[in-house]
Amino acid sequence: MKHIEKGVGLRSAPRDFLRDLNVDNVSAGIVAGIFGLSAGIIHVSAGTAAGLDSHFIMLWVVSYLMINGLFGLFVPAYYRLPLPMANSIPGALLFASVIPIVGLEAALGATLIAGAISLVAGLAGVMSLVMKLIPMPIVMGMVAGILLKFGLNMVTSLESALLPATIMILAFFFSARLLRRVPPLIVAMLAGITYMAVSGVDFSGVQFSVTFPEFIVPEFTLEAFLAYGLPLTLILVGMETPAGVGLVKGMGYKEVPANAITAVGGFATMISAFFNLHSTCIAAPATGICASPEAGKHGKRWVAAVITGAIFMLGAPFYGYVVSLIQAMPGYFMAIIAGLALLRVISSAMQMTFSGKHEVGAMFSFLIAASGLQLLSIGASFWALVLGVLISLIFETRDFDFTIGRSITNEPSLSKKVG
Repeated sequence: MKHIEKGVGLRSAPRDFLRDLNVDNVSAGIVAGIFGLSAGIIHVSAGTAAGLDSHFIMLWVVSYLMINGLFGLFVPAYYRLPLPMANSIPGALLFASVIPIVGLEAALGATLIAGAISLVAGLAGVMSLVMKLIPMPIVMGMVAGILLKFGLNMVTSLESALLPATIMILAFFFSARLLRRVPPLIVAMLAGITYMAVSGVDFSGVQFSVTFPEFIVPEFTLEAFLAYGLPLTLILVGMETPAGVGLVKGMGYKEVPANAITAVGGFATMISAFFNLHSTCIAAPATGICASPEAGKHGKRWVAAVITGAIFMLGAPFYGYVVSLIQAMPGYFMAIIAGLALLRVISSAMQMTFSGKHEVGAMFSFLIAASGLQLLSIGASFWALVLGVLISLIFETRDFDFTIGRSITNEPSLSKKVG
């Protein structure tokens, strides 16, 4: 346990939560929570495309929200950092595609092994080495490429919904300029909701339902581990943690508990395997929202992550209702809100990508992530890191620092609150 970074602790977390609570981090937490709820649509779509049973798909999404929401309450509260927890979207797509081939129980068995390996990796303190082998410009290139689509979706919404998109975007920027005490994201959301109310969006198809996670016993096969467990391990350790750590550091936090994030994610992934869920890890897009300047002062942004976790847990049993509500809303609404929430994060990621060493590798990392490339059923974000590092090793060898030293991702203590 000596490699696991120490945090502020949980004893004073409730009191500190109330002390740090403000309109900025509340609005950011709500946006991140809604974003996370809408991300469940990806699971529904992937599961449906793979021909999976609708009851299982609902259990999968409910477990995603319930388990990740639970860990999303404690991790940011313990470290007082904006570290919301969710699951790996590339892992979700791979999970859905492999179930018809190896079976659900075997896929969950591979999930359990992947979680155990991630737990060991975090406890062993290898993340400082991983972060050294995957330079920050390449990580941020991947992050910028992933998040770019959210900005593009916001802009392209002007084609199909010119009036409401213009109203929401202008409301955001005018409120940021004129209403200093009101978070512009809240103003943009209210403007969009008002437009929907006036234009008469039909919510008559919204249906109420309640679902809870169900226990299942995993099975272990070599085929499932090679086809799914090993790639998932590489995604969790080599992609999800570096992406989340990169985002938080990109927002000005000097110390981020990379080993703890990996270990907790691994442990939670092991639990997830018994409840039809494929993984738990730091949530990159939601982290970008919770860690952004829109969430207020540095030392209080952790509240946004806790609120995100609470929204996940509260929304989980009623996700069938949430799905029908989201489907009834026009597509432009969440596209614009997510784009506006991530604007400054995308800008920061782009600056870090092209501001120093590893420019060639970072450029390829950015382009691969933005392209949506799929190889061997593994998503673009994974290949962005792998190929970005490989290209940089070949053409920018001198930019690498292979000396063994102390890394800020492996500090023994984070007990001092980030200000």
